[in-house]
Amino acid sequence: MVLSEQEKIGHLLRRFGFGASEAELAYYGKNGLAGAITALLDYEKIEDVCEVDPMAFSNGKNVVNLRVVQNLFAMRLIGTQRPLEEKMTLFWHNHFATSSAKVENAFVMYNHINTLRKYSLGKFNVLLEAISKDPGMIYWLDGQENVAAHPNENFAREVMELFTLGIGNYSEKDVQESARCYTGWTYGRGLRANDTSPKRIDQFRFFVDRHDRGVKTVLGETGNLNGEEMLMLLCKQKQTAKFITRKLWSWFAYEDPEETLIERLSNGFYASNLDVRALVRSVMESPEFYSERAFRKVIKNPLDFTVSTVRQLGMGQVMIERLKDSIANPQINEQNGLNLSMIRALSPAQTSFSSSKSMGMELMAPPDVSGWRTGSYWITSATMVERMKWADKLFAGGPAGNTQNPANPLGGNRGPQVGAQAFPLFAADPSPAGVVKTLTSIFDVSFSAAKIAGLVETAQNEGGTQITQRTANATARAVCKLIFASPEFQMM
Repeated sequence: MVLSEQEKIGHLLRRFGFGASEAELAYYGKNGLAGAITALLDYEKIEDVCEVDPMAFSNGKNVVNLRVVQNLFAMRLIGTQRPLEEKMTLFWHNHFATSSAKVENAFVMYNHINTLRKYSLGKFNVLLEAISKDPGMIYWLDGQENVAAHPNENFAREVMELFTLGIGNYSEKDVQESARCYTGWTYGRGLRANDTSPKRIDQFRFFVDRHDRGVKTVLGETGNLNGEEMLMLLCKQKQTAKFITRKLWSWFAYEDPEETLIERLSNGFYASNLDVRALVRSVMESPEFYSERAFRKVIKNPLDFTVSTVRQLGMGQVMIERLKDSIANPQINEQNGLNLSMIRALSPAQTSFSSSKSMGMELMAPPDVSGWRTGSYWITSATMVERMKWADKLFAGGPAGNTQNPANPLGGNRGPQVGAQAFPLFAADPSPAGVVKTLTSIFDVSFSAAKIAGLVETAQNEGGTQITQRTANATARAVCKLIFASPEFQMM
């Protein structure tokens, strides 16, 4: 199979962005594949339009709920003009899987994700040290309990098994010895009574009196190693370059890559002193990335499923504009002090977050230290029902549904909705065939002639021979339920 230049750019955007919308194909494709790769990688040149202070969502008591920062993460995925930055942040969030199920402080989780974002395309050793010293990570893996008298091995084990070397490339003795290197690492003022989680203002702290200053032997190297030196020792191992390369390729291209491919890419990654940007470019430029094994062969995870459709409808930009307006013209609720206009503006993000959670992927809450499982794990009878129901939430006026808070200004008794309007999309050709042509084009999916005929019949049954403003949203929901349930749409 030989892909055209346009097909390669679409494939690149689906994997390293959030869908190949018509607008993004036009923007990134204007200078060909090489130009698209460079434009994705050089995202620092593009304004970050998604930076919002979580305190803007605080209540009258200056409290910010964890759900707020989860929704702000979803907002960035939907509204960003720097898609690779957020896609890499998600990759590292899965790699350094840390969950709000234990780290319950909203600002600690917010700062944790910001650290991943800040160093996402830099040198891996810099990212590794920064996230290892993150208060959320320390608490997540019980690092605050790691003291010279009683070493705690949790972080030492996971940093080798899941973050750098992989299973089988270290010994139990290596874990025990390396745990001593990190003794004294904690946050805030140090250990607190009852082992409380880190607070908003807490930062990394090192207490020398709790550190084991003895000689350690790890991975064949002996010395009075401290935590920073231990992390650098891990990064010097060629196996770390190979492990990260395999993990990144499996996330963005396909699972079980060929050993010769990983050897080639990891050698370049190692030679670059673990420059993640260089590795990502190598993946993007690899012929194997555009092979038949890769093209349209990866099952969309819930965020790829929901976020891409919102962006393809242009609702991300609408959301950002509404957020800016709500900041400039706040509508404060006198009872709870919330800016209701900001909460309403955030509805597309809140809807994407809640639906992705129902499909099995909750931002800031990976299931365990190994992150989310992928591939066919995402497709069950229950999750397919949720994928079909996404059509009801995407276009305004869907069926009423339950919501955790019936008074929620995001959605009233219908629950949160993206609230897209379908008729402007169909204005050029409001026939049933025109509706199907428009929706399949917007959502970047191809069907056989027989399936197209079935979608046209559904559109006609719902909206008649001429779709009107009154029937457009219901017609779009009916057709999209079939699109979203199709095997073709599950793949990217």
